[in-house]
Amino acid sequence: MEPNSMQGKMIRVGIIGADTKASWAGAAHIPALAAQPQFVLAAVATRHEKSARDAAGAFGAERWYADPLELINDPSIDLVTVAVKVPAHRDLVLPALAANKAVYSESPLGATVAQTEEMAEAAGSLHTAIGLQGRLNPSIRRAAEIIKAGRLGRLLSARVAATTFGNGPESVSAYEYFDKAATGAGFLTIAAGHVLDVVEAVLGDITEVDARTELLWPEVKLMDTGAISVREVPDHLDAIVKTSSGAPVGVQILAGVPPTDAAFSLEVRGSDGWLRLTGNHPAGVQVGDLTLSSSVDFAAPDRPVATGAGPTAAEIWSGASINVGEVYASLARDIANGTHHTPGFGHAVHNSRLIARVERAARTGTRQ
Repeated sequence: MEPNSMQGKMIRVGIIGADTKASWAGAAHIPALAAQPQFVLAAVATRHEKSARDAAGAFGAERWYADPLELINDPSIDLVTVAVKVPAHRDLVLPALAANKAVYSESPLGATVAQTEEMAEAAGSLHTAIGLQGRLNPSIRRAAEIIKAGRLGRLLSARVAATTFGNGPESVSAYEYFDKAATGAGFLTIAAGHVLDVVEAVLGDITEVDARTELLWPEVKLMDTGAISVREVPDHLDAIVKTSSGAPVGVQILAGVPPTDAAFSLEVRGSDGWLRLTGNHPAGVQVGDLTLSSSVDFAAPDRPVATGAGPTAAEIWSGASINVGEVYASLARDIANGTHHTPGFGHAVHNSRLIARVERAARTGTRQ
């Protein structure tokens, strides 16, 4: 896509994985697009004709496809959003890039670091976005500005406490794949990947990692079938990291936390003051909105371009569109201006390699 080739044009989006049942696309992407007049929901695709047709009706898409590759090859589609299970990303992302489309993929991009690198290389100069949407939250952007401007003085320390209702002792069969090592969609790549990306957004790149992981619930009860599933990946992380801003950060991420106890906090202390980011979305820091407080004066964070959840989403996903909306708004600016400011597939590689470092640090007991 040439710079400025879409200046002033509506961006026609096709979403793969926009199911009306328990879909992240329906909860987050659909309302994020609906809030922004520069986007048109041109098409949706699932693997089955009925679910695709139902999704088009529920979400107001112009057309539907039961074959995602047909959506990808639809010449009227400008931007392909891939919101399916992680193991299926590669076989959709690569054809979309080959079709010269802009691509927004959920995170993690690949099931392995190598897959992620392959897709990033294939992207070339095309516009891409990775679903590490938490870093674009307005409160996080403002916190990063305060720190970058030196308002807190010399940074002394930071600490993070994060929770997710996922990855606990109970699950359902549709989510069993989160617990299997080969899928690349476990607690570390998703929950920890999002939390550590927020740390980097505020405090700069993580330069050193000490980590310890635990597997607290090696057997998971699948509530819909009563079966017991074996968890193959960690479900708890304690880490001490050093950041490029100089601040050491203590991080603890708890899984399986009931929605009523959900909490996120990132507190930064400097020689001249402090700031704190807090949130309470059950699914984690990347999903809901955040509140910023500080000992120094600051301009109120920008208003999110999108709020709420999609028409078929469960109540627990309220607010899921807030940060996803910020990604789409950033991507629209990039497409219109020929810029590449939105965190894309190159950033996905950075995050994937970071989580691999965390895994090595925990496995070897050696700082990475």
